[in-house]
Amino acid sequence: MAAAPYRVVRSWWRQQRLGQAVRRRFCTGGQTSVPLNIPLPSVPQPIYAKATGSETYDTSITTLENGLRVSSQHKFGKFCTVGILVNAGSRYEAKYPSGLSHFLEKLAFSSTSKFGSRDEILTMLEQHGGICDCQTSRDTTMYAVSADSAGLEAVVDLLAEVVLKPRLADEEVDATRMIIGFELEDLNMRPDPEAILTEMIHAAAFRENTVGLSRYCPRENLPLIGSEALRGFLRNHYTPDRVVLAGVGVKHDHLVEAAQRYLVGAQPSWGLSPPTEVDCSTAQYSGGEVREVKDMSDVSPSPTPIPELAHVVIGLESCSFLEDDFVPFAVLNMLMGGGGSFSAGGPGKGMFTRLYLNVLNRYHWMYSTTSYHYSYEDTGLFCIHASADPNQVRDMTEIVTREFVLMGENVGEVELERAKTQLRSMLMMNLESRPVVFEDVGRQVLATGKRKLPHELCSMIAGVTAQDIRRVAQRMLRSKPAVAALGDLSELPPYEDIQQALTSHDGRLPRVFRLFR
Repeated sequence: MAAAPYRVVRSWWRQQRLGQAVRRRFCTGGQTSVPLNIPLPSVPQPIYAKATGSETYDTSITTLENGLRVSSQHKFGKFCTVGILVNAGSRYEAKYPSGLSHFLEKLAFSSTSKFGSRDEILTMLEQHGGICDCQTSRDTTMYAVSADSAGLEAVVDLLAEVVLKPRLADEEVDATRMIIGFELEDLNMRPDPEAILTEMIHAAAFRENTVGLSRYCPRENLPLIGSEALRGFLRNHYTPDRVVLAGVGVKHDHLVEAAQRYLVGAQPSWGLSPPTEVDCSTAQYSGGEVREVKDMSDVSPSPTPIPELAHVVIGLESCSFLEDDFVPFAVLNMLMGGGGSFSAGGPGKGMFTRLYLNVLNRYHWMYSTTSYHYSYEDTGLFCIHASADPNQVRDMTEIVTREFVLMGENVGEVELERAKTQLRSMLMMNLESRPVVFEDVGRQVLATGKRKLPHELCSMIAGVTAQDIRRVAQRMLRSKPAVAALGDLSELPPYEDIQQALTSHDGRLPRVFRLFR
């Protein structure tokens, strides 16, 4: 054992002597090293691959005879991501008991006419190294499978079964009802109330219409939803003209052939009766306020207590993702940035965004402040979420309103270029992931019938100017604010004061004089 270090040193010394001998052999003029720009003698010249001009990175789109659209994006690799996106979500539940989309999300990849149970589906996916997932949003339901590209036929067959032929057995619906009940309890017990606040700010901004409807099933609706109500929703919204089959890492012709075989002419489990007209109402931004007083002093699940916080979200109407102003709003969101007061990292974490420099670095009592931008096909919502000790809520609200007003003033060239660079970087890094590319392809084709490629989006981002940022910010400030608040709200200013602050020149709340505080 003692000789082992000696053998290691001797081996390393021999490698160094051999390297020196090779360099001396190939060097001229007694030099001991070769410049990297001089090719070594006796070494074959490399042959580089050249683009022939036939390669394309465009997204291929085909519309089948029944109206269903098939889109694919070429991507090198052995695995693929294939899925079905449906233009259906909680915003379309106006004529039904709300919560149907939430039920369908939990029931996805359950038993079908061909597969007797979820276990059979998972067993089949294991044969192709696959995984599956279903996600619903306010306007889209997405079924996705990632698997070996050789199993494309089996994957499309499975997706057709899951989307068009679910059994929706009573025992499965009952189990889903229990799962959703547990999820609703978990949402109220989480230390981070972001999901609840997202629902509250949408409810305040779009009161009782379209995207303002809750994405989660209300507890009082759990016993009202059964298999018949679910089939009725599927019959009306899961029609071919509202469906896109998207794939990444597959050959487009093979995907179209599979779609023709399994998705055209298939008889759905809810029958062939004609659907009723779908409510396609345009979202109506209303503004307003949603407050919920809640004891947040004991939300910590660990022995280390989390400080009691009050949360306030202020939002203003922005634009849809179909408008030209969508890209300037995305740059503005990146410029504002923000995060938690204990975030660590360099510029890539957003430490030089406005909400860090102007808020978190100046007010030590602020726990977090972050900007968000929600955009839909017909509307959008730009908001800032801040949290602090309940005694500081009024000061925190004024800081947020001041930041909103400052958006409409001068924008520095350095911070603008940093925000655009960071947005382009985030876009390109996210598109390295195959599931993200799949979702991007599917959502764009579902909404517009085509897809803007990454280099087009980067060009649009690069073209955003400081004048564009000021223009969209001033447009946003003309709308009525939406306010959502959760926690101890004894110090939260009235809604009218917040509205007045956003229309003032400096964003300050009206002064309040008190004899006793």
